[in-house]
Amino acid sequence: MKKLRPEDLGPLDRAHIEDLSHDDLVETCVRLRALAIEQAERLNRHSGNSSKPPSSNDPYRRGGKGAADVGGGNENATKGDAGDKDAAQARSPGDAPPRPPGHQKGTPGKWRSSPLVAHGEIDHWPERCTACGRVHLVAAAARCASAHHVIELDRGNGGIGVTCGLHRYHAVRCCCGHETVAAPGQGRRSEIEGRCRNLILTERCLVGPALATFIAALSVRHRQSREMVQEFLRDWLGLDLAKGTICRCIREVGLACEPVAEALLAEIRAADVLHLDETPWYQKGHLRWLWVAVCATSAVFHIGSREKTEVAALIGESFLGWLVTDGYGAYRSHTQRQRCLAHLIRKAVALQEGIYFEASRFGDWLCRELRALICGVAEDADARTLGLVVARLKRACLLNLDADIDKARALAREILNDWDAVIAFVRNPHLPPTNNDAERALRHAVISRRISHGTRTDEGSRGYAAALSVIETCRKRRAKPWDFITRLLAAARRGAELPALPACA
Repeated sequence: MKKLRPEDLGPLDRAHIEDLSHDDLVETCVRLRALAIEQAERLNRHSGNSSKPPSSNDPYRRGGKGAADVGGGNENATKGDAGDKDAAQARSPGDAPPRPPGHQKGTPGKWRSSPLVAHGEIDHWPERCTACGRVHLVAAAARCASAHHVIELDRGNGGIGVTCGLHRYHAVRCCCGHETVAAPGQGRRSEIEGRCRNLILTERCLVGPALATFIAALSVRHRQSREMVQEFLRDWLGLDLAKGTICRCIREVGLACEPVAEALLAEIRAADVLHLDETPWYQKGHLRWLWVAVCATSAVFHIGSREKTEVAALIGESFLGWLVTDGYGAYRSHTQRQRCLAHLIRKAVALQEGIYFEASRFGDWLCRELRALICGVAEDADARTLGLVVARLKRACLLNLDADIDKARALAREILNDWDAVIAFVRNPHLPPTNNDAERALRHAVISRRISHGTRTDEGSRGYAAALSVIETCRKRRAKPWDFITRLLAAARRGAELPALPACA
């Protein structure tokens, strides 16, 4: 039996099938069944029954037997918790609930096998008497009240190294008789109901700001797992840290970045042109969405639902600038909007490479006119030339408004329903015709999603989004993000005023 190929489906329309003899019709049905089985088996492949890597599994179906992972930042994933319901139904009623991640209650802790050796001592003295306010205290009447080790990253011209310092906090007695004790600074805290120990930004910490920032860079920016970060520190820096300490450093950086990310919202809302985009995000049993708002000098990430209210939370209720977005309906209420033409071109290419001849011809027509429109505006073509391209584009859509092929008809109506936003950049040449800025900003997060399958808690989602906001903003301003985050974390631990974001270089 000759194998049927997908490109052979084009001539098999209703008229052709009705003209087939009985034997030819049976043969065609058998070949169609074989093709359908082949495609169904290909669709059902996953890491458990093929050589596909585990990262290709659908993170929204925890059983691992799902479709391929959700792709780029603008594909519409299935909403809800269907994957978790499937996993729950797969367990029998007598099975024990799944073990929560992390250290289990009652498990013996692991302690350092050898004591830390300090390379130097750092003394901290009280600045003034807390009773009378005297500045010059009697240093002779002093004692060491507390001390702790701090492991810090030493960045020099020749490379990096690790140092260990002993921070000593002294108590000094004033002339008035009152004893003032120097204590480590303390900043913000993140409280979660039911957690054994809440996260507090404090200088009494084993890991210094530079090393904590380095660990967060390995995890957030370079997408390393906790185990890989632990292995890297041990093999290359000779530093043995527990996973709990590594997790704390990453959470501290996220918590310190949250006030800076909130302050960036004001800059985003005052922008003339703002790019918006969203991509599916997974948070321990729930399908969430990672949003990004990007302007020329700033970027803000946010993890939440896919409701229209999330757009208002990002740009505010009275945003007066231009939005550059894809075709998601939540953006359509904004009057000043540019529709991303790259999305439309991709849909046109899909029609062009499809099976049906009429739809393929329409897709080819759309590709030509959309690309000609982009090139014409980029090359500063005259109004008559651009007007002809716009007229041809609209005529192509009008002719396919009632096309027989569903995808061709839907694309034509989509363009016509959003016509003003599609050609907005023709009348306003300062507008970009695509949403590439937002898609590039989401790229690292999409790759991270495939590796880590998202975050686990609201605190983790907020911290991850805040860290991404600071990193991407510094990159857009051509500043060094890790130097700034190191200073930011040091100030946040002291409870001091946070440093301002670097200006554009």
